[in-house]
Amino acid sequence: MFSSFFSTAPPTDPNAPNFHPVSSAHPPAELFGELEPKDTEWTCPGGFAVETQTFYNFLEDGTSLMCQVIHSAVGVWYPTIQFTCKIYNPNTKEKTWKSINVTNFVTPPPGLDKRSSKADEFSITHKSKPGTEFPESYTITANLDNDLQITLDIARPASAPGFKVGKGPTGGFSYFGPDPKNAEGYVIHRFWPQDIATGMLVHKGHAIPVKGPGMFVHAIQGMRPNLVAARWNFAHFQSAQHGGVSAVQMDFTTTDAYGRKGAGSGFVTVSVGGLVLGGKLAAVTAETKWPDEEYPPSAGVISRAIHSKKAHDADTGYDAPTELVFRWAAPSVLSDAQGPIDATLTVDVGAPDAYKGLIEKVDVLAEIPYVIKTMVNYVAGTKPYIYQWVNPATLHVSLPAGIIPGVSDTAEVEGTLYNEATFIS
Repeated sequence: MFSSFFSTAPPTDPNAPNFHPVSSAHPPAELFGELEPKDTEWTCPGGFAVETQTFYNFLEDGTSLMCQVIHSAVGVWYPTIQFTCKIYNPNTKEKTWKSINVTNFVTPPPGLDKRSSKADEFSITHKSKPGTEFPESYTITANLDNDLQITLDIARPASAPGFKVGKGPTGGFSYFGPDPKNAEGYVIHRFWPQDIATGMLVHKGHAIPVKGPGMFVHAIQGMRPNLVAARWNFAHFQSAQHGGVSAVQMDFTTTDAYGRKGAGSGFVTVSVGGLVLGGKLAAVTAETKWPDEEYPPSAGVISRAIHSKKAHDADTGYDAPTELVFRWAAPSVLSDAQGPIDATLTVDVGAPDAYKGLIEKVDVLAEIPYVIKTMVNYVAGTKPYIYQWVNPATLHVSLPAGIIPGVSDTAEVEGTLYNEATFIS
């Protein structure tokens, strides 16, 4: 604790940038960084960090399925590893939620690499089949309780490669602190924008077949979560139309402490995303919104999650969205179908007293492990909440010829949207 009195490091300009977003680090033609095997390996970072592998899928009847492994490190404490699963049937409104602290977590399991992991309660095994229609997959088995067992095979099609924003080992990273090479913290997301899940859920003795599209994301918050962001937005759209369409977006807004002029210049919004059109990864998007600038109405690259209409929610104390607009625009990454791509999705989620498609308002502090709760100092009087919705939605796309057979201008794509709006402070 006394090292700062004797530091030989040059003093830092208090007005120097202390946030370096991935969304400003790469020109439009270099946004697509194809995932390499190491990108989705578990790193199990120490210090204060949360690492997750999350699988989102839709079943044929519209049911939303989420399976997630969370590795939480809190200083010198032994890390906490959780397996969580949420199943929501929008037809019956039945919701199933399981979250267990697992025991004897291991990565890599014997004979596998660090893309795989296992514990007494689950196993996730990564399999590679290069040169095939589905070059990689995960097999998930989990026994979460007497009333819920999961067996899934989640396969990524060759035509929709995994991506990060930017190539190489630093692709995908946003850095916190004056010096990115000695960062105070970081955030990273790596995506499979489209996959196919097959398998079985056994819930309360009833077998539920699983078959449907989805996405996978490997993410790390290398910093205390209350310092990383004040807000998060997430969109996951899937449709079987036009050979398979997917739109994914992850968006966060920093706290006031991190911006381009040091502490007090924060509330910077970083958004990254991708579009799969005609079953092919067609665009990767990334955009930065600085607090002293407005979004330009048009640009070569756009990645935005806008709360276009809001209302005060007495349950949570936040001005929560009643309508959201998600937007993606970028040059096509397909060499045989060049040109600009632009897609917009608007979803009406209803008023706080009559939300449409609301799965849950998650009280974050009620869900995270106690040891993390004691280390995370949220602002007095605020409670973090995650709003989760699933609704039918239409993606409006303009695109060059050659991506979707028979479509050379615009397409209206009907599908299903799962989205989250998170309020931290």
